[in-house]
Amino acid sequence: MKNSILYSEMIPERSWEEQFNNWYDTEHIPLRMKVDGFQKARRYREINSNKYLALYEMDDLSVMDSQQYKEIKEKPSDLTQRMLTSVEGFTRYVGDQISEQINVQVEEDPYDAPILYPVMFEVPSEREEEFNDWYITDHVPTLLKNPNWLACRRYRIKSGEPKNWTHIALHYLTNTKVLESKERQEARKSSWRDKLAKEEWFKGSYFLFEYINSFTSKK
Repeated sequence: MKNSILYSEMIPERSWEEQFNNWYDTEHIPLRMKVDGFQKARRYREINSNKYLALYEMDDLSVMDSQQYKEIKEKPSDLTQRMLTSVEGFTRYVGDQISEQINVQVEEDPYDAPILYPVMFEVPSEREEEFNDWYITDHVPTLLKNPNWLACRRYRIKSGEPKNWTHIALHYLTNTKVLESKERQEARKSSWRDKLAKEEWFKGSYFLFEYINSFTSKK
């Protein structure tokens, strides 16, 4: 089922990191899971840092224009206000799903994978069609030859900050060693990728997170 996402990162100070996580798990996410249209939320921590990512799945982006959601955003608790004004490294991107590819060997939900590997691109509009074709028909199928590369969901970013990314690919992995696999090396050496890599805009930003927990809407 296609969906839309809200991708949000925050970095708390280590001295109150535990309180930050408790607030996120007991207040911040549960409030959003009560809003009609929110489906699921998963939390991650960047490997070797204290940057946290919350990845929300929604029916579509209109959910964020709903009165329910606006009330949450416009009437934060004192704790929420303090947390949101104290964290660093804030990012916020929203987008619509444009593709989903799952490893045929996967039997369980691939999106509860231990490792999330987001890749961001800023793609010129006139190159978007070929970029998408390359990713869907060449790049991801090669990666999915590896049984530990579980799935890839891709989104067209509608708005966000602080970077002007236009596309995000969310890769779901069982471990980090798969990034050194022969399948990834093959994917990065294809003739199609080599051609795109010669273009100035073809510079992805790569991140690596480990899964913490998840929340599902009760509606």
